Amino acid sequence: MYAFIEGLVAEKSGNELVVNVQGVGYQLICTQAALSQAPPKGEFVRVYTWLSVREDAMELFGFSSREERGMFLSLNAVSGIGPRTALNVLSSMPLKELTLAILTEDVQTLSRAPGVGRKTAQRIALELKDRLSKDEWAVGVADLPNPAVTGQRGVVAEAIQALLALGYSQSEAASAVSRAHQAGGEQQADELVRLALRGMMKG
Repeated sequence: MYAFIEGLVAEKSGNELVVNVQGVGYQLICTQAALSQAPPKGEFVRVYTWLSVREDAMELFGFSSREERGMFLSLNAVSGIGPRTALNVLSSMPLKELTLAILTEDVQTLSRAPGVGRKTAQRIALELKDRLSKDEWAVGVADLPNPAVTGQRGVVAEAIQALLALGYSQSEAASAVSRAHQAGGEQQADELVRLALRGMMKG
């Protein structure tokens, strides 16, 4: 119903932001990223939004970007996860780290979010790892596995693309190449592919 709200920051407290839009105060339940990026009181802000409508309440959620809102909607669609839990997951880590954790099925990282146990984290990874869009997948791969040498990022991406061409899913390719790279340091793309394939066969 509301794609975004623009106005002046009226209040910032806890996880809430009040935006004054021509004399009307909109109370938004926001992610930590949206709150941290919001300017001081009295200054202009744009917040991307999603309206939750239930029988007993209407809540307006706020996000720092379209991408963050998209991840929220994906999390909210996971069975057993509601808007508040989805918000907790988003607020527990940067969007890139969350995307990478889902792609590589990093249950330990996902479990850091308040209210998310191991089983819930496993369900998030299972249901979302192959549903992320190409843009979201690219966000995660950009820092996979965050090598110190910038040139290695291209090698990692090339190795993942090779595995995709062999028919593996995005999450399988990203996870396998990540493990191979972390285990062997700097390698060429073809070597990474061989190590990744060997690791998957052992698994």
